Amino acid sequence: MLSSIMKSLFFKSLRSQQIATFIIIPAVLVLVISLALYEGNKKSVTLVVNGETEEVKTYASTVGKLLSESELVFSEHDSVSPSIESPIENGSLVKWEQAKKVAIEVDNKEDIYIWTTEKTVGNVLAEADIELSEFDKVSPSLDAKLNENSNISVEKAYDFTLIDGKEKKKYWSTSTTVADFLKREDIQLNEFDRLEGKKDDIIQPGSTVEIVRVEKVTDVVEESAEFAVETRNDKDLLKGREKVVQEGEKGKIAREFEVVMENGKEVSRKMTSEKTLKEPVKKVVAVGTKVIVASAAPAAKSATPAANKAKPKAKSNGSVGVSRSKSAESSSSKEFYVSATAYTAYCNGCSGITSTGINLKNNPNLKVIAVDPSVIPIGSKVWVEGYGHAIAGDTGGAIKGKKIDLHFPTKEAAYKFGRKQVKIKIID
Repeated sequence: MLSSIMKSLFFKSLRSQQIATFIIIPAVLVLVISLALYEGNKKSVTLVVNGETEEVKTYASTVGKLLSESELVFSEHDSVSPSIESPIENGSLVKWEQAKKVAIEVDNKEDIYIWTTEKTVGNVLAEADIELSEFDKVSPSLDAKLNENSNISVEKAYDFTLIDGKEKKKYWSTSTTVADFLKREDIQLNEFDRLEGKKDDIIQPGSTVEIVRVEKVTDVVEESAEFAVETRNDKDLLKGREKVVQEGEKGKIAREFEVVMENGKEVSRKMTSEKTLKEPVKKVVAVGTKVIVASAAPAAKSATPAANKAKPKAKSNGSVGVSRSKSAESSSSKEFYVSATAYTAYCNGCSGITSTGINLKNNPNLKVIAVDPSVIPIGSKVWVEGYGHAIAGDTGGAIKGKKIDLHFPTKEAAYKFGRKQVKIKIID
């Protein structure tokens, strides 16, 4: 009986398993088919996130839903292509670039903040409408890649003027010292060159940097050396006369100078040495010391009374006698016309003493004339038309030939006489 029961239970269990199998298998088939159908409805999309590419399958109907499904949080500054409202299709390409916050500092002023998806410094500055010149300084460099929270520094260049010697040129630079600028431009200062200002000065906009080019040169100059004049007294030469015994000759010297030139112009000259190339030869002049003493003229003697009566007697207050050589005797009673001028003892360059030693300052009213001794012998008594009786007691450098110079006590009298053609008679 037990056997029958066990057998009955076995058949019931087998039947239940068969029923379950018939139920589960179709259900699994339906599930598999459903899953296959579900997966088959997904779209294949290429998603590029910050430059990284990924192939994804999605049921998302729009780009925005795809990004949300991918747990990507985007902001208004991000770059999404196509737009978030665009529908998703099988084979779509979706790009998302997350914006970065960048600080831009211009000329050390307050930072400018910008959200950007650009990848290089140059593109970010262009997006921020910051114009650059070739002389501006940018850090990091324009082609440098940006990272999150990157900082960009911009120094705008300004112009200034460089005067280098005689050359003037405009330069552009960012804030820099004079020394750094000269080094950058490879401008060398020589030993004596001078920089107007200090090397560590900051170059200011619109300012001028000046370099004075200094050069020291040696200049040798040959010059003539004046000769000395030696005077020797000559007792055989009339006082007031001079005679050159030996002509002077100039020497030659070489002087060496240190000359300082600034920007091509001489600013100082200092003699460093002197050398005699040729010694000068002194000039020797004989100076006459012989004096002919003036004395009152004695009355002329005659063999007959008639002759004595014909000749006027010398007066003590006017005419004077001067001893003269025998050559004067041959000129007695000679009469001719001469050109006459006037002078005083006080004329410019006059000593007041005649060549024969007569002191005209002590004898202002003495009538003395200057003559050419080859025409009128010195010491001759003469009569001059418009002047009267006088003595030939002086000579002059300009009195040559038939010229005489009349002594007057005052300049007024000399000026009044002027220059005249007069008759002269040599009396004795």
